[in-house]
Amino acid sequence: MIRRAACAAVLLLAAVARAEPPLQPAVEDGLPGRPGGTLRVLIASARETRLIPIFGYARLVAYRPDFTIVPDILLSIDVEADRVYTLHLRQGHKWSDGAPFTSEDFRYWWEDVALNPDLSPAGPPSELLRDGERPRVEILDEETVRYSWPGPMPGFLAMLAGPTPVVIYRPAHYLKPFHAKYADPERLAALVAAQHVRNWAVLHNRLDNPAAETNPDLPTLDPWVLKTRPPAERFEFERNPYYHRVDRAGVPLPYLDRIAALVADAKLIPAKTGAGEADLAARNLRFDNYTVLKAGEALHHYRVRLWQTAYGSQQALYPNLTCSDPAWRALFRDARFRRALSLGIDRHEINKALYFGLAVEGQNTMLPASPLYERGLRTDWAGYDPEAAGALLDAIGLRARSDDGIRLLPDGRRLQIVVEYAGQSGEESDLLELIRDSWRGIGVGLFAKPYQIAVLHNRLFAGETLMTIDRGLENGLATASMSPQALAPLRQEDWQWPRWGQYAETHGISGEAPDLAPARALLDLARGWTDAGSLEERASVWRRMLRIAADEVYTIGLVAGVPQPVVIADRLRNVPDQAVYNFDPGAYFGIYKPDRFWLAPD
Repeated sequence: MIRRAACAAVLLLAAVARAEPPLQPAVEDGLPGRPGGTLRVLIASARETRLIPIFGYARLVAYRPDFTIVPDILLSIDVEADRVYTLHLRQGHKWSDGAPFTSEDFRYWWEDVALNPDLSPAGPPSELLRDGERPRVEILDEETVRYSWPGPMPGFLAMLAGPTPVVIYRPAHYLKPFHAKYADPERLAALVAAQHVRNWAVLHNRLDNPAAETNPDLPTLDPWVLKTRPPAERFEFERNPYYHRVDRAGVPLPYLDRIAALVADAKLIPAKTGAGEADLAARNLRFDNYTVLKAGEALHHYRVRLWQTAYGSQQALYPNLTCSDPAWRALFRDARFRRALSLGIDRHEINKALYFGLAVEGQNTMLPASPLYERGLRTDWAGYDPEAAGALLDAIGLRARSDDGIRLLPDGRRLQIVVEYAGQSGEESDLLELIRDSWRGIGVGLFAKPYQIAVLHNRLFAGETLMTIDRGLENGLATASMSPQALAPLRQEDWQWPRWGQYAETHGISGEAPDLAPARALLDLARGWTDAGSLEERASVWRRMLRIAADEVYTIGLVAGVPQPVVIADRLRNVPDQAVYNFDPGAYFGIYKPDRFWLAPD
């Protein structure tokens, strides 16, 4: 009896094997590694668990270290005239729970999530729209999906390859039981009641949040799968047994069995890293931590490397052109005022005091390694010239001063700019202290005010913030094939014009339409980049946009090229000694394939 049951099981498994073809894997180059081990990392909050899938960097298509895009999760992709994209899936690919990954997962997201008004009241992501028009989505067979638009959409692959991509698929088998179209009504009502949420759509959206890493039950295609349900002080990620990559010898990746992410105060992370409590660290480490980190190398068996950064400016000031205060709004919209503020900053002092003279002083623009770099754009309105700054302020009419020398607004208030910032590190406060000193010389006051990041975002969106300080252009190494949308008022998260960006993202439902000619020109040029018929035309669009941005000084850059300390345990292998540390493109460590990182025996 037992023998017959065993034989039946063998026959059943054989039938399943015949029904489910083996995975067509992605074969990775690089030195072979040793499977096993736990990688220790430090995170500043439970929210930073979302960094693990960013680091893991499994995408439909992905950037290589030279910033070219190649298929990754996809087996291949066919592109016609930059407007028709045919996606070919890997045969036998599975989600982390073993369920097949097929075109049904693409259909479900598009038809049942993106186009469902209960789940997506604003409709599909704005990134997928061309002049407000949705793509045509076709499910050709179980392993083929086609996206097409009437005109070119050259940024489509880049939005799929980003560190936080537009995810155009979902695990349909997992989410259908929580969708009103598919679920038993009584069972779904019971689930809604048990979770104490308003309706099924809230429940579905809570469970379907792949970027947040808050639901350990949500299947994934990432190399490591969250196993710890928040809240917690330590989060475990375990290797995905159905991951699609293998090494050259056919050994399944990732090599690392698990990642253990320990929550620590951001201010303590440099000290904890220096004490050997992390195997890999860069986030929450600053350049001025380098000396202390180097001192612990021999004792705690790690090495410190300085990687290049790709920000257009390490930090930049963002005058809010859409702030609610009418007097400040009028000033910030006057290019002469923005230029005066820039000319009133002593960048050389900042470079020497904070970065040992190793940074590149100047505006928020492309770096020399970018093919779009123009030397003059970095120095435009960026020299320290208090006399010229004062003359511009006088020309605006800001001649009256208070007893302490601070100029007065037309309504009699002191010209003191409140710069709000997230306060997550000491870098911003150090910079603002130096800027305060140099601005005082031109009669401009500065008051720095830290906020929690969520509060700061709400204040910016509401128009209550006058100015903030944050990273400059995310990608100072851009090429003409990458979208220049960061230079145009298209995103609410661009702090120099959040209300204009909101208008673009909501298709005019909320926010404000840009009413300055140079800003409207940037919008037109961004659309022109999309319609351009050649790479040369796109490069021309980029250069025109960069010149407008530099001349108008919509953001005030400080210094760029500040090296990023990266701490790597001695026994952690396959991590490059020299590399570029950047969020987009790059996904921090992602383009260097952490699924190939491995731990040697102690």
